[in-house]
Amino acid sequence: MAHFIDRRLNGKNKSAVNRQRFIRRYKQQIKKAVADAISERSVTDINSGENVTIPNKDITEPFFHQGKGGRRQIVHPGNDQFSEGDRIARPQGGAQGPGQGDASADGEGSDDFVFSISKEEYLDLLFEDLALPNLQKNQLDKLVQYKSVRAGFRADGVPSTIDIVRSLRGSLARRVALTASKKATLAELEQQLSDLEQEPVQDQQLRLQLLEQIATVKARIAAVPFIDSFDLRFRNYQKKPEPTGKAVMFCLMDVSGSMDQPTKDMAKRFYILLYLFLSRSYKNVDVVYIRHHTQAKEVDEQEFFYSQETGGTIVSSALRLMHEIITDRYDPTLWNIYAAQASDGDNWTDDSAPCAALLANKLLPLVRYYAYIEISPRAHQSLWHEYEKLLTQHDNMAIEHIRELADIYPVFRQLFKKQAA
Repeated sequence: MAHFIDRRLNGKNKSAVNRQRFIRRYKQQIKKAVADAISERSVTDINSGENVTIPNKDITEPFFHQGKGGRRQIVHPGNDQFSEGDRIARPQGGAQGPGQGDASADGEGSDDFVFSISKEEYLDLLFEDLALPNLQKNQLDKLVQYKSVRAGFRADGVPSTIDIVRSLRGSLARRVALTASKKATLAELEQQLSDLEQEPVQDQQLRLQLLEQIATVKARIAAVPFIDSFDLRFRNYQKKPEPTGKAVMFCLMDVSGSMDQPTKDMAKRFYILLYLFLSRSYKNVDVVYIRHHTQAKEVDEQEFFYSQETGGTIVSSALRLMHEIITDRYDPTLWNIYAAQASDGDNWTDDSAPCAALLANKLLPLVRYYAYIEISPRAHQSLWHEYEKLLTQHDNMAIEHIRELADIYPVFRQLFKKQAA
């Protein structure tokens, strides 16, 4: 019974090289599909893989071919009826020819290409080219951002990092070492056979023995594989920490009665994206969660996302609490301070102007970046108009409007897109 042993390191994922090449080649289409897919997910299902769909027209490659019509001299392979120079009747039906694909009532259509990407690939595409704005290195570094750097070669790895030249060099060295003695023996046997065939009277039994030995040696040489898993060398990468500085993100969410459940769900989606981005791209980032209605309270992650507490709306209570926490725990000379505030903009009328004053006089001078997101299908509320007045004087503040689920990811990318160096 024959036994086959699969020694390939990538045996269960043989198309990994083609997969990585495909993702690089059609990254823009895949990123668009990922952006479209995120709005269809549940709040708790953002951190997983995805089936992405790419229209067939986007992956169809252009090609050169002979134009229809004209005069050409050609003999097709396998032709047994005509010779060069024979005249044949022009095919009927003009230059269009039969179409391919199923019938369509609309006159046109395309088959979409669907494939799955892993959780890691999904998150890489989701947060590509994003960064915390205005991040600076402070006196005491704790936050670490990693950068992949080359670190020699290794004997195992993924197919996308294989070094072909090093692998072939190892293959050549192994084949030379394993076949050198056999090739010397083969040359000696072939010389003996040549000498025997030149003799007037040949010993047929000796000749058959030499032929059998030559065949055996050739078989042994041929059995040495061209390349073996031991020959493979992969480019090695190590994550090199890059000191940046300590950072803290304040998440302020309005949970007042005017925030209905769909609006709260959109706010939670935004904050889950923010949390995944911070935890994936940076290390040791503090996150402070603040929920507010008429009163503000610092809460943990579980209560921030799942508490049912509600009430009226006084946004300034959250801003005052944020300032108190900064004063007590986060020295602006040592920390990069960020804030993201989500609200439907419906605030007590007499409180919007004090909110703008708190931001302008106490918070914006301390923070690297302050993002305000208004979640509402309606026109802008008083809080938006007060915040809008601050934009001309403070370049570390941004405001964006989310009207529906599909706006969340584009707004998130707009707020945290990587700035030009």
